Amino acid sequence: PSLAPAMAMHAQKMGCTWGRLCLLLSLLLQLPASQAKCYFQAKAPCEYEGKQFSLGESWLSTNCLLCTCLHPIGVGCCETTQHPIDFPDWCEAHYDSQTCQISVVQKANPSLPCVKSVEHEWGSAGTPEPL
Repeated sequence: PSLAPAMAMHAQKMGCTWGRLCLLLSLLLQLPASQAKCYFQAKAPCEYEGKQFSLGESWLSTNCLLCTCLHPIGVGCCETTQHPIDFPDWCEAHYDSQTCQISVVQKANPSLPCVKSVEHEWGSAGTPEPL
């Protein structure tokens, strides 16, 4: 019996798997959050909190990472939050682990959002925003 047909079929399956892997990785890296960081863990099991995942399935981890099973290669995870990078120095980014959201709040009173006011100018390099 010849092994050639079996080998060709195996190569075709592997090509399909690698094609899916490349597609999944490219999708992970193109999340809307342009400042998002992605991580890849080779040979990581596709299991989370006792649930088993198959190739292409995704889940949200408790630390707000969107993970995708890339079995048998590993697991790819990306941050789901956008990190603000341009806000006044009198404000700070506040991370809420319950909602996986980041908001920009006033340093002096974190219960208040960071908004333009009479006493605070908002814009690039301290210049006022155009009217």
